Amino acid sequence: MLNRIDLLRTFVVAYETLNFREAAIRLSISPQVVTRAIKELEGHLGELLFHRNTRSVQPSDFCERFAAQARLALQGVDALFAATMPLKDERIEGLVRIAAPAMQGRRFVMPVLERLARQHPGLRFDLRLSDQVIDAVAQRIDVGVRAGRLRDSRFVARAVSMVSLRIVASPALLKRIGPVKSAADLDTLPTTQLIDRNTGRPWPWTLAREREILPGLPVFVTDDTQAECDAVLAGMGLGQLAGVLVADHLRSGALREVLPETAPKPWPLSVYRVQREPVPARIRLVYEALLEGLREVES
Repeated sequence: MLNRIDLLRTFVVAYETLNFREAAIRLSISPQVVTRAIKELEGHLGELLFHRNTRSVQPSDFCERFAAQARLALQGVDALFAATMPLKDERIEGLVRIAAPAMQGRRFVMPVLERLARQHPGLRFDLRLSDQVIDAVAQRIDVGVRAGRLRDSRFVARAVSMVSLRIVASPALLKRIGPVKSAADLDTLPTTQLIDRNTGRPWPWTLAREREILPGLPVFVTDDTQAECDAVLAGMGLGQLAGVLVADHLRSGALREVLPETAPKPWPLSVYRVQREPVPARIRLVYEALLEGLREVES
């Protein structure tokens, strides 16, 4: 049997998701426990909270009114515990599942997790690095990093920096092919091509004013961003790469930017968490640490 605070927490998540199975995933409990908790709370209140059938869950009129009161009550409880249990409490422990794009994951997420592991030995991490669009709820991700627009408005998300795209080439290649004067030249010059793992098709190059092109002479094709960067460094072709990959190489002179006036607007890089409230201390800790660690990174 859950205590009354746990009953309220379960109810609020069920109300936000209107799906007992998804609520169970967010709370790391079974759907049967969610169902029992709602029935128990309905027994305490003497009111029906949800109209349920095999296809849908819909809140009752009483449920709509009660949800606002329940949220306020839980916010008060959370504030009380937050005042007595600092975020940096060394007793924070447990598993946190994290998803991130490969580049940002290796360069920025891993150092944050390494620091947290030293500060909180009881923490365990499950880090999934992929440039593919994932179903964070289905994969039970707690905290994620994503470039571009987030598709799920239910997540708690905050943009921390911007991801730029730059057309670059090695000095040796530019010496061989001569100056690149316009985007139209790219169709006849050696280029690299990145395959979108979500679709199996090439990513188009994105230019200013939301233009897209697909250069017609790719000499190197891959589905790995680091491999594409290595090919551009080797002088195999021009490539459009993320700023996080090429910033150091541009500073060192190993690469040069081409047609900078055609660069598109940068994309936001966001840190998100799947669960709104209640948020376990371990998940809040990782979320806040990633917000700080990825803020203003050179992407």
